[in-house]
Amino acid sequence: MSNNSQGSVKGEAATMVPPSGPASSHGPPLSPSTTSKSPELPDELVQAGWSKCWSRRENRPYYFNRFTNQSLWEVPVLGQHDVISDPLGLNAAPAEGGDGNLGNGQRKRRSSEEQGVGPNSFKRTKVEPTTPISPSTPGVKPWSSAPEEKQVPATTPTTPSPAPAPYRPAVIYWDLDVQTNAVIRERSAANHLPPHPEIELQRAQLVTKLRQHYHELCHQREGIDPPRESFNRWLLERKVIDKGLDPLLPSECEPAVSPSMFREVMNDIPIRLSRIKYKEEARKLLFKYAEAAKRMIDSRNASPESRKVVKWNAEDTMNWLRRDHSASKEDYMDRLEHLRQQCGPHVTAVAKDSVEGICSKIYQLSAEYSRRLRQTHLSLLQDPSTESCASPPQSRLVYCYPVRLSIPTPALPRVELHFENDVACLRFRGEMVKVNRGHFSKLELLYRYSCIDDPRFEKFLARVWCLLKRYQVMFGSGANEGSGLQGALPVAVFEALNRQFGVTFECFASPLNCYFKQFCSAFPDIDGFFGSRGPFLSFSPVSGSFEANPPFCEELMDAMVTHFEELLDRSSEPLSFIIFVPEWRDPVTPALTRMEASRFLRHQLNVPAYEHEYRSGSQHICKRDDMYYRAVHGTAVLFLQNDAGFGKWAPTPERLAELTAAYRPSLSRTSSLSSPGPAQSAPGDRDSAPKASDRTQSAMVSPGGHDSNNNGSSSSSSPQDKLTAM
Repeated sequence: MSNNSQGSVKGEAATMVPPSGPASSHGPPLSPSTTSKSPELPDELVQAGWSKCWSRRENRPYYFNRFTNQSLWEVPVLGQHDVISDPLGLNAAPAEGGDGNLGNGQRKRRSSEEQGVGPNSFKRTKVEPTTPISPSTPGVKPWSSAPEEKQVPATTPTTPSPAPAPYRPAVIYWDLDVQTNAVIRERSAANHLPPHPEIELQRAQLVTKLRQHYHELCHQREGIDPPRESFNRWLLERKVIDKGLDPLLPSECEPAVSPSMFREVMNDIPIRLSRIKYKEEARKLLFKYAEAAKRMIDSRNASPESRKVVKWNAEDTMNWLRRDHSASKEDYMDRLEHLRQQCGPHVTAVAKDSVEGICSKIYQLSAEYSRRLRQTHLSLLQDPSTESCASPPQSRLVYCYPVRLSIPTPALPRVELHFENDVACLRFRGEMVKVNRGHFSKLELLYRYSCIDDPRFEKFLARVWCLLKRYQVMFGSGANEGSGLQGALPVAVFEALNRQFGVTFECFASPLNCYFKQFCSAFPDIDGFFGSRGPFLSFSPVSGSFEANPPFCEELMDAMVTHFEELLDRSSEPLSFIIFVPEWRDPVTPALTRMEASRFLRHQLNVPAYEHEYRSGSQHICKRDDMYYRAVHGTAVLFLQNDAGFGKWAPTPERLAELTAAYRPSLSRTSSLSSPGPAQSAPGDRDSAPKASDRTQSAMVSPGGHDSNNNGSSSSSSPQDKLTAM
């Protein structure tokens, strides 16, 4: 990503070219050296990114910060650079009262002159999303307007039309004003290839083709539908260990056979077990399992001992079903569990090679698609080898800042934008992605905070399209598919975490569901333009307070715990991690066991099932009534802190009481909250499928975190198989 942010600010004023250099999206972290200094400004302000410019329209000087894209009429005051003010009126809302019909220039000048003593004399107001501004937004001046473009007065008297009213969402699910306390060591720019709509479209087609191959292999070799969400979790599990260069498709993983995919497919053999509510369902499922196990052992190359054991148990079960018609649902369930224990190992043995072949084939295809895609991507770039990835001059401590790319972005093709009621629709080559206008405005704000190579927003729409397409492709296009992998904590919980524990950073998030503007996410190549600090497993903070709500992928959660302990062990600065994971106890997950035994554990808070809620992973497109849902499982909240972090953000009873209260569902939403998916029984109802299988069904509405660098099977019987679709 290029650091050149100079030029005319949105085409309205000519500026003096400011010095360029790497920078974070907020004031103190970096102090890059400058190549020229303005004599009118103190050296401290020049170092912080300020330069003096001249407004042709207003015919007077103003001050511009190349790090934050902030502009002021008055001389800025050091230490208050994070205030996003705009005295040039570039984003000015229509004036109150009778000013609606004033010309654009008059309104802008009046708003700046009425400020009086300057931006440092009034309290900063909360930044709220306004009307999304883009080249295709009707009624709004495009970002790419030429500097010479002026308003031409009408030759005949007409009634002036008021400027379009700003769009303000009814509810805002984020707070982008919170500044970071996360400190890292300065790092060089990343060498990821910059995103491009053409490449993203090809990637989407290849991933869709790979999903179809997976579906066909499961049908042809095992006669089953692929476990729901298993492909999505395969992508997550692979990216934990993948050393390849594609941001989504795994290409360099060891071993080639994915433990996650193997486990989930095997759990659906010989048939998929589902949640059972009635006696007749239990009887039917027991019969189907016995029949499928016997048929499978007859058609495969099984040992004589396996054939004998499976056939005897299957026939004994069928005879019991024929003669006993008075059994209860519990009797059928106990019999099914016994049959699974007796036949399961033999069925697994005969299916092992076939299932491993499925996993290996999918991985090989993914690696081939990745190589093909990278070659096409490199051909689109303008000699990327000429751009070197320079190392920082010194390993100094700085506040965390978004990922910067060392390879410049070429000219991007046009992406069309139009609005359908409250939804922004972006189209490229017939492929449309959607996002509600509130989150579209959020993306604009994140882009304004974080992007430094596109001051005129000429690449904004293309990058938003790539972002939405990437997440859509990763989590699938089925109804509610992938929502559980992107679930988020309620707003009230984030507010309590920030207020009581100084949390300013999310370890697993995305630009679509983040609460803070500081977060780690799966895709640094595209998310970095919207504030991402990169994948958490490669993010090494020295100090700060963090929230972690990972996707419920066992391999990812285990790697997360290892990373936490390494960071806490080597830092003497205040460092705190507050982790939210599902509280499964039968059997307990390895990641939860490790955290509970960690020497850094300061406190553990358990929130009961059905007594707390989460935000939907599809919050950027779902209806407002579907934004929250109840969790059908308990949640364990663990505080991992080093000594300095415990001294600064200790989980005291008063702080914990406020956090617990914030986690309770809002009374205004209690009547509409529900648990999506099949698991909607009351807390007191007894589970009706085998115990491990039922726990997986509960996971079908479990919110995961969001980082994909960061189980859909209803028949999972191991502790790892918990993350399924909503």
